[in-house]
Amino acid sequence: MGKSTVHASSPRLTLFDLDNTLLAGDSDYGWAQFLIEVGVLDAAAYERQNARFFADYQAGHLDIRAFLDFQLRPLAQHEPQQLLAWRDRFLAEKIRPMLLSRAQAEVDARLAAGDLVAVVTATNSFVTRPIAELYGIRNLLATEPEIVEGRFTGRTAGTPCFREGKLARVRDWLAGDGLSLEGFAASWFYSDSHNDLPLLSAVTNPVAVDPDPILARHAGEQGWQVTSWRA
Repeated sequence: MGKSTVHASSPRLTLFDLDNTLLAGDSDYGWAQFLIEVGVLDAAAYERQNARFFADYQAGHLDIRAFLDFQLRPLAQHEPQQLLAWRDRFLAEKIRPMLLSRAQAEVDARLAAGDLVAVVTATNSFVTRPIAELYGIRNLLATEPEIVEGRFTGRTAGTPCFREGKLARVRDWLAGDGLSLEGFAASWFYSDSHNDLPLLSAVTNPVAVDPDPILARHAGEQGWQVTSWRA
């Protein structure tokens, strides 16, 4: 699945959420819609269950383990070669139209400045690694689907990269190279969601990008930067 790398000489850290931040949409939902279109998922059954999870997500009390069991199930039901072929089509048909030029410009500026840059997302790494690479970002912290003997099991490996788990995953990633969030001269995290408040509150420069209403209100109260990358 590839490996994230830390460059200890980077004086600044810049982290990006993916869905509805770097993308004009949700890659997890888009992947499910693609699987519906190719006949892998039943549309009515998926939409009923997903609507319940989405309502919990918006309210801030999503059971991430139950949601991941739901979302990762299709990975366990098909051969890796077939999944890779579907993913190539998914990137071309669903993801490329979601790419944002303003997001790309911000990523490019951060990379050019020598920042340590990473995508930090709750969506699984099978779906999101090639999306991060489309933006030129090598480092990805994502929910990791478990693999046994070359096949996905439908379960997660390690800590889901969600809410407090995002902050924990970032700290663990940095600590693996003897670094810490507090050790950077400055740090940024760009996100649209109030579910990312733990990590947003831990960086020196939190940025709300096209934020949901709860995050927009919180950002206003805290004096955080608010911006839009949508056309």
